[in-house]
Amino acid sequence: MTTSAIRLAEVRTRLDRAAALAGRPAGSASLIAVSKTHDAGAIQPLIDAGQRIFGENRVQEVQAKWPALRDGRPDIELHLIGQLQSNKAADAVAMFDAIHSVDRASLVTALARNMDASGRRPACFIQVNIGDEPQKGGCPVAELPELLTLATAVLPVAGLMAVPPAGVEAAPYFALLAKLARDHGLHGLSMGMSDDFETAAMLGATHVRVGSALFGERT
Repeated sequence: MTTSAIRLAEVRTRLDRAAALAGRPAGSASLIAVSKTHDAGAIQPLIDAGQRIFGENRVQEVQAKWPALRDGRPDIELHLIGQLQSNKAADAVAMFDAIHSVDRASLVTALARNMDASGRRPACFIQVNIGDEPQKGGCPVAELPELLTLATAVLPVAGLMAVPPAGVEAAPYFALLAKLARDHGLHGLSMGMSDDFETAAMLGATHVRVGSALFGERT
């Protein structure tokens, strides 16, 4: 097995083990391989090893590297996990299968307009600023009901997404996001990264976003 295949197998095993500890079936949390900033040479081995869901941050990066990687692979999904400017909504709708960073009314409007025009309807996650951090994107918790009312009327809202504050225990923030999702009748929970995806899986994550555990630490 290649290094990439070994890492992928290890992460999948850890993910399924964590889900099982919470009484969830294997495969209940989808693994998103965060391939942002990595070139085709780093991504292809993961595709060869069976990984099919990848996360990217920037529309331009996807346009540059993914047409060739995706050629002949209709089962590959691309998920936008980075902040999205409203003027890039058309590109995002055209290229991504899911958008995890819907966080404001103007973006909801731009995405809905472009979905209506194109006929494509990528799944959308409402990003919540779960730690109330001014430097981060995401809808404030207090404003979530209003944004959800707007978004669910015009977008295929799959659930909620969040990135907890760095350097603190993530579990309370994951639990809060799960409660917010339940309160609003949503199933999808995009939460957990390389350092805490097992905790996220135990607390109900349906999608975890894992980069360095699969690709190695960036230099």
